Amino acid sequence: MYSTPPKLSIIFKTLFIIVLTFFLFSLQTWAQSKDPSPISFPTPKNVDHMLFYLQRDPNTNTLIYALNLKGNGSINANAPIQVYWIRYGEKGQKKDLGYIQRKFAYGIDTKELGADKYEFRFVSHKKLPFYLQRYSDKSYHVSVTINNRTIKVTRLFIRIQGGSFWLPNVKYAEVEGAEESTGKPVVERISVK
Repeated sequence: MYSTPPKLSIIFKTLFIIVLTFFLFSLQTWAQSKDPSPISFPTPKNVDHMLFYLQRDPNTNTLIYALNLKGNGSINANAPIQVYWIRYGEKGQKKDLGYIQRKFAYGIDTKELGADKYEFRFVSHKKLPFYLQRYSDKSYHVSVTINNRTIKVTRLFIRIQGGSFWLPNVKYAEVEGAEESTGKPVVERISVK
């Protein structure tokens, strides 16, 4: 039976430790580059006509973007999307956006494009158009095209790290949903600067 000489065994062990250390360091660096939020966010449940929701640091309060229907069940063409908070960080109550939030941060500007189709942009990031439209199954969805992929949006996440009320330090935004052509789950990170 063949046995490894002691010096060669030590070299293999040292080499293994070096490779393992390098791998763990790379994994840690990769995880840090993802820069996830330290907060555990709830998923909104049983929200009437919700199109998608938006969450951001520094708390769990969640913005709901819901279809705005008239009393007769048709869409309100003048304001097809209503935006409001679910204040999970407090008592979970529903609350309207304040004036500053609506005009400078989380509000949207909407333009009708045709029957059952609207374009909207966030007041704080007007570069990226989103589209609300009615699909063949009679339901409405929001979509956005990023990196040549059209995504049916379910969640937006904004990573904020420091800054001030008027100038938060936004590190990135993520769009989550399903790729429209395949139905596969997708997350796309976008720069908001």
